[in-house]
Amino acid sequence: MLAIGNIADVLGLPPKGTAARSPFGLMTSIENGLPMIALERVARLLAPGDAQFKYRLVPKATYERRKRGALKLSSDEGMRVARVARVWNLALDVWQTEDEARDFLFRVHPMLEDRRPIDVVIQNEIGAELVLEILAGLKYGSAA
Repeated sequence: MLAIGNIADVLGLPPKGTAARSPFGLMTSIENGLPMIALERVARLLAPGDAQFKYRLVPKATYERRKRGALKLSSDEGMRVARVARVWNLALDVWQTEDEARDFLFRVHPMLEDRRPIDVVIQNEIGAELVLEILAGLKYGSAA
């Protein structure tokens, strides 16, 4: 189940009772352009010691243009940030601490052909689904 409220929290969206807390509200927020602060927040949560991490989600030149102009992410950029927030949310639920969730996301994993989960998540939606399946298997158990 998609925990929209938790994803909205990770993205730093308005509190409970607002439209962004519903599935379609979150979709609309992404389509209309997530605020740049959502990118900053996700980057800080996932890689607090890496000031360059946000540029993996939005290229540096684009980031600089957005900071000077619209202050909103494009729909594609917002979807990428929301995808990372969704995976972070489940990793945190499974591992219970931010450090352990980060360790999982930034360490190569044999079920991902020795790629790091975070790299696979950033790459595309299919990669995110693979990582979510691994996390769900850890959380709920999986058939051997």
